Amino acid sequence: MRLPPLTEGRIVKRYKRFLADVVLPDGQMVTAHCPNTGSMQGCWSPDAPVQLSHSDNPKRKLAWTLERVDMGNGWIGVHTGRSNPVIEEAVRQEQIPQLKGYASVRREVVFDPPGFERARFDLFLSNGEAAEAWVEVKNVTLWLDDALAFPDAVTIRGRKHLELLAEACRQGYRGVMVYALNRPEGSCFRPAEEIDPIYAKTLRQVVKQGVEVVALRIGHQSDGIVVSGEVPVVL
Repeated sequence: MRLPPLTEGRIVKRYKRFLADVVLPDGQMVTAHCPNTGSMQGCWSPDAPVQLSHSDNPKRKLAWTLERVDMGNGWIGVHTGRSNPVIEEAVRQEQIPQLKGYASVRREVVFDPPGFERARFDLFLSNGEAAEAWVEVKNVTLWLDDALAFPDAVTIRGRKHLELLAEACRQGYRGVMVYALNRPEGSCFRPAEEIDPIYAKTLRQVVKQGVEVVALRIGHQSDGIVVSGEVPVVL
C-alpha cells in the first residue's frame, strides 16, 4: 500500500493521547495528529526520528499526521488507520494463505447477532469455497522481550470483538483475528497478559471455540507498507 509523501522530523513529545510535537529539519516545530488510541509504550522517546504526512484539507485542525517512528531498529507504524487497508490489499491480492479464495471482500460490515452489542468488523469475506469469514484487524506495536504483544492498554472493546468472533463461529461463519505486527522486532506474537489479563484469557477461550488467529508482519518501505510474512502465534 502506497503512503502519501512523507516528511522527516524528530519527535519532542506525545501528549493528550492524540497530539505529538515534532521538529522538522528546518527547525520548525509542528503539532501533529497522533492517530493511535493505545499507550504507544516503547514506540517513542524524545528526539526519535519520525515521518509525517501532510494534508492540505482546510477543514482539518492539524495538517500533519504522525505516521511512523524509528526507535533504533526500523520503522514502527503508529498510524493505526493504515493497518486495515494494507491487510485488505493483501487479502485481495491473495497474499495471505488463510484468507485466499474469496471473490467478495467488503469492509466495515455490521454484525448484529441476538444478545450481543451491534458491531462492525473490518472485513467480511464471501463467495469462496470456505465458509464466509468475519475478520478483525488489530495494529500491534508493543515489543516485550522477544515477542510482539497486544494490547498495549486495557481494551474492553477488543475483548468484545473476540466474543463476537466466537459467536460468528457458533453461527457457522469463520471468525478470524488478524494481528498486524507493525514493527521489525520480535520473533512471535502473544497476548499481553501483564497489561490486560482478561483480554489474554478471552483470546485463549475463543480460540478453543473456533476463532482463528493470524499474525502478520508489516514491512515498511520508503513510500509504502506491505504484508511481509506470517509470524508464529504463542498463546
